[in-house]
Amino acid sequence: MTRLLSLTAALPLTLLAAPLSAAEVTLESNGPVVELTVMEEVKARPDIVEIGAGVSTEARTAVAAMQSNAQQMSAVIARIKALGIDEDDIQTSGIRLNPQYDYNQNTRKQVFRGYEVVNQVSVTLREVDRTGPVLDALVASGATNLSGPGFRIEDETAAKDAARRAAMETALQRARDYAGMAGYSNVRLLSVNETVRNEMRPMGRVTMDAMTEEAASTPVQPGMVSTGVSVTITYEMTR
Repeated sequence: MTRLLSLTAALPLTLLAAPLSAAEVTLESNGPVVELTVMEEVKARPDIVEIGAGVSTEARTAVAAMQSNAQQMSAVIARIKALGIDEDDIQTSGIRLNPQYDYNQNTRKQVFRGYEVVNQVSVTLREVDRTGPVLDALVASGATNLSGPGFRIEDETAAKDAARRAAMETALQRARDYAGMAGYSNVRLLSVNETVRNEMRPMGRVTMDAMTEEAASTPVQPGMVSTGVSVTITYEMTR
């Protein structure tokens, strides 16, 4: 867990409300205050995987490139559905059509070669241990572009609650420590300002070079992902 603490002491008649965030509670104080910012992070095993799959095709004309791509991409999408992935977890993320040129060293001019079409879909897997076999199946069905995997937690409620409790406990203990050092016996909660933090493992690129028909299933290690909260808490020092 990561913690960041900051201390301020003053004698304000009224505490100004902090900027809006995920959660905020504010009371008034007539005594010295201590303000703490605590960041707590909780790691958990991911249960959702995001991957991208697509097809790149080239042809002399735009129409031919689009038609060729549509045929190959239809086979990839059919394979995704055949793997038992729900239609709601398959979404087209982009279709690009661009002219392609080669550079002629002799004439020093760009020479038109044709058109390239790229069609990409994002796929949500709800069984992490199937990631490797699914990637292999997509390549076997004709996918030429892969991205990911990106791992996350579908329901972060329990993890964030754990981080929230830890942040509050840490802040209270630190505030009491500061109060004791300042000659006070206890503290009273004045304000709570929470900012939610999310982390998802970034989606990288999967290269085709290392994949062969004889190779074993692509190894994938999901590891752990983190989520947490940053809480700024203000206490009044009391006698």
